[in-house]
Amino acid sequence: MLTKGKELATTSEDLRFFTHVARLTSLTEVARELGLSLPAVSKRLTQLEEKLGVQLVRRTTRRLELTPEGLLYAEGAEPILSQLAQLEEELGGESAMLHGTLHINASFGFGRRYVAPLVSDFAAQHPALTLNLQLSSQPLNFLNAGIDVDIRVGSVPDSRLIARRIAANYRVVCASPDYLARYGVPQRVEDLAQHNCIVLRQHESDAAIWRFSKAGKEHRQKVQGSLTTNDGEVAMRLALDGHGLILRSWWDAREAILAGKLVQVLTSYQLPSADIYAVYAHSRQTPKRIRCFTDYLHERFEALFTDEKK
Repeated sequence: MLTKGKELATTSEDLRFFTHVARLTSLTEVARELGLSLPAVSKRLTQLEEKLGVQLVRRTTRRLELTPEGLLYAEGAEPILSQLAQLEEELGGESAMLHGTLHINASFGFGRRYVAPLVSDFAAQHPALTLNLQLSSQPLNFLNAGIDVDIRVGSVPDSRLIARRIAANYRVVCASPDYLARYGVPQRVEDLAQHNCIVLRQHESDAAIWRFSKAGKEHRQKVQGSLTTNDGEVAMRLALDGHGLILRSWWDAREAILAGKLVQVLTSYQLPSADIYAVYAHSRQTPKRIRCFTDYLHERFEALFTDEKK
């Protein structure tokens, strides 16, 4: 038992505090996120451990490590806090303010450009709601990451999750006008073999295989070039500088294409879709803060991407 014979008097604030400790890697990061001093955070953690009568965290010089009791406490805290926030929402009705904490994840590029501004606007509309936006370069193990909503581009294979499409998106092949003037415009997928293609190696092992379809027939082309990177922003910069053709999502290339800085090619072919999803866990009743946030994302993204020319 956690209490070792002591009376358990944990408050919801204790639970909220410890979820920060469990999620972050050091007390310094906890202090920074909560806007407290490091001594204040250390003292509060010590007081919580004394109240419970167990050690929750092993403090090392490099990082925090949860004890088995700390892991049990953290795992139990999340559903309790979620149920409390949901109860407040249900009691308050549809007009009630949103409460609780919303943990959001997105990729670096898409998160910076599109998700962060919308999180800022949503926070201004719901001042009683705590929002935490984290950006990551790798796909998350969603069920173990402590995330409420994950903004993903592309398919979501995990059937244990709800994936709500919040915007249509697609992939395009494009290059700068200068590059196309020098090397010509590819007319067929096979023409890509004669071009310098900027290969973006991130999560896909076959990033150099570009896939298309036309009239129900699939076309696959292995591409190559003098420049390879694992960062989408770098790849876009290289394309804008005239180094070659690039395969990117419309959300990333749209501004440059609409401004005439990049030109879309091979438009008679279709590429695999890359729709944008808000992903969250199955629940008997989805918390109102998640419903409202995903509704907001859908409304804003649809207004942004709808009716734009492919």
